[in-house]
Amino acid sequence: MSQNAVKIDFFDRIQLITENYLNRRRRMHRIKKEKKRVKNPVLDWVEAFLWAAGMVLLINQYLVQAYRIPSGSMIDTLNIGDHVFVNKFVYGPELLPGILKLPSPFKPQRNDVIIFENPSYLSRGPVFDIAQRIIYMLTLSLVDIDKEQSGEPRIHFLIKRAVGAGGDRFVMENGNMRILFSGDKDWVNENDYISARGWKHRISRIMKEEQYPPLYAAGQVAALSDMGLMPPEELYNAAARSGDLRAPDYIAHEKARLETLRKIYPHERRYSMLLARHRLGWYVPEGRILPMGDNRDNSRDGRFFGPVKVSRVLGKGMIIYWPYWRINSIK
Repeated sequence: MSQNAVKIDFFDRIQLITENYLNRRRRMHRIKKEKKRVKNPVLDWVEAFLWAAGMVLLINQYLVQAYRIPSGSMIDTLNIGDHVFVNKFVYGPELLPGILKLPSPFKPQRNDVIIFENPSYLSRGPVFDIAQRIIYMLTLSLVDIDKEQSGEPRIHFLIKRAVGAGGDRFVMENGNMRILFSGDKDWVNENDYISARGWKHRISRIMKEEQYPPLYAAGQVAALSDMGLMPPEELYNAAARSGDLRAPDYIAHEKARLETLRKIYPHERRYSMLLARHRLGWYVPEGRILPMGDNRDNSRDGRFFGPVKVSRVLGKGMIIYWPYWRINSIK
């Protein structure tokens, strides 16, 4: 056999091997396409759902989460039933729901509308908490499995306005707040401070100034009743008028009760100590924030459970997205 014939036979073999490889590759590609074409549509739907659910969870956990406003504590800023988006990235998101908050250079500032864990919430365990938050996020706040026996939702998270920062002190007088900012000597009326800063939100009040005398009388009657004493008829009749109040100022009521108890038992230091908080004011320690509702007479907030840790603040209110006529940024 000549040398040229050997070369031709070698190249023919190479060509044959290449053609077989390419034909097999095209055949395998065609088989894959056929399999995809006849794939079970249910599996297609499941894959698409899992992919979408994963994206929703990632966005809700680390970037933006939807919440529904359950109460009127933030009226007129937020109304009952408003659906809002909360920026969870700004203060550092949690690595997992309820577990290990990631660090952030940004901290909650005075006047921010913040969402945080309810200090009064009693957990049903980490497994339930994670399951509840996943379902809540997947349904964009439409489904909440964390309910009381009555069917009412258990309040795991609160949304309030940050009104005090570390080092501040505040007192309440007839439902109005005065603030002594850290490093200052003079107390400032909250409404004057809001106006001076040009902030647009309004502090809503249900109680009127003339409704406080019967409320104070009710506090005095409560103190006398605690001691087993009969209140004077005039005081009792004045206190009876407090029963018409829609949302009584319980802090003012408690202050009047403690003042009466201290007068009855001036030697009892515990009454003086409890009353000191009302007279000297509440103090906000460093690393904490004081949250309060804009609807002051219908909000259970930092006045009752105290300042909350900055690490417990989960996000900042961004926008109201539903109902459509309420669409607006949260300020």
